[in-house]
Amino acid sequence: MAINTIATVVIVFTNKFIFSTPSLRLLQLSFATFHFLTTYLTLFLLSRPCCLQLFAPRSISLRDTLPLSIAMSLNVILPNLSLAFSSVTFYQIARILLTPTVAVMNYLLYRSTLPARAVWALVPACVGVGMVSYYDTLPASGSASTADQKQVVETTQPLGILFSLLGIFASSLYTIWIAHYHRKLGNISTMQLLYNQAPVAAFLLLYVIPFVDVFPSNSSGKIDEAVVPAEKWVLILLSGLWASLINISQFFIVARTGPVSSTVVGHVKTCMIVALGWMMGGRVVTDRAVLGVLVAVGGIVAYSVVMLKEQEKTKEREAAPVQNS
Repeated sequence: MAINTIATVVIVFTNKFIFSTPSLRLLQLSFATFHFLTTYLTLFLLSRPCCLQLFAPRSISLRDTLPLSIAMSLNVILPNLSLAFSSVTFYQIARILLTPTVAVMNYLLYRSTLPARAVWALVPACVGVGMVSYYDTLPASGSASTADQKQVVETTQPLGILFSLLGIFASSLYTIWIAHYHRKLGNISTMQLLYNQAPVAAFLLLYVIPFVDVFPSNSSGKIDEAVVPAEKWVLILLSGLWASLINISQFFIVARTGPVSSTVVGHVKTCMIVALGWMMGGRVVTDRAVLGVLVAVGGIVAYSVVMLKEQEKTKEREAAPVQNS
């Protein structure tokens, strides 16, 4: 669990540093392909008897894999574009909108409803994200005093907000489809599903990369250290390592922890990324966006508490007939 938390936090800042180089911002499809191939290689090794053999590979038809692979690609590319054009704080806080978006999609597609208290808890979460979106696109308080401070304080561009909203829609659709395919395909694990998705997603992106990605080069058409510093290539490799650690540790979290532990870990990740992003972005505690952060985090924590209580009530109702008999 500690490895998953650290890797999740570190990969956000690693990717942010990578995308801080303008010439790398337009390599999103290549970057995603590298992650997918790294994920597939990791899963391949984890399925081998010579390694941990955490799961047995299961073949899935291309007809079932293709929609998931497309959604998986958008689920990675659009949030990365958002991270490239926004602050880390906004990027992470905006991800809170995944929960209400998934709830709305589930209702529209499957007529699945939430308890009234959970719905009300999501209202401040959405309001908080809106507040951060507004204030984070403005210069930080006092940033206009000196030119140096303007350069230090990190803000969000309107393009970052657009990519964030598109990414939230794509991630929500991907989340719903994952649950749908788990039901449709029967007893299939997340790793088995990802083992089929990753290579297909990488293969699809390889066809699009030449038409979309803009590769950094100097006047002679070569990539050198003046265009992309050597440390950025190291960070790209580390990003793949963090992604592999997240995939491996996520398996153990799902298998060995309960919903409470998983929820708490999720909130810890959010708070750590927001706090570190706030400090590294050059903002101060008196910045007006901090109110939006507190409202958004408070709303999603309240939602989690309500849903965990509802889950406990459901378990009690299901266990009652067994005990009576």
